[in-house]
Amino acid sequence: MIKYKRIVLKVSGEALGGESGAGIQPPVIKLIAEQIKQVHDMGVQIAIVCGGGNIWRGETGAAMGMERAQADYMGMLATVMNGLALQDSLEKLGVATRVQTSIEMRQIADLTSGGRLFGTLKKGAS
Repeated sequence: MIKYKRIVLKVSGEALGGESGAGIQPPVIKLIAEQIKQVHDMGVQIAIVCGGGNIWRGETGAAMGMERAQADYMGMLATVMNGLALQDSLEKLGVATRVQTSIEMRQIADLTSGGRLFGTLKKGAS
């Protein structure tokens, strides 16, 4: 018997980068997706929050003298990239997914808010 029917899982960008913590390492993402599928197959709905530190670090922008908002947008793009990579691995395992972001990019992700996230979970997509 499962204790929780719905969880939020934070996957750090560094985890997706494997031992180096940088870039996107397909074997690592595949392993993480397989572990997520195991939990999903137990009947748990999973909302995943991806970090982007494997692609972009805010400290890098600060060191460059970049405006904070610009650096944050770059970080949000990194999280979407990681989300798409994880989505691909999960979909190949038969897990229905939906990438959501607060930056509008209709071709690859749904615009989200807290209410939309819970609506997605109620519909059954992870």
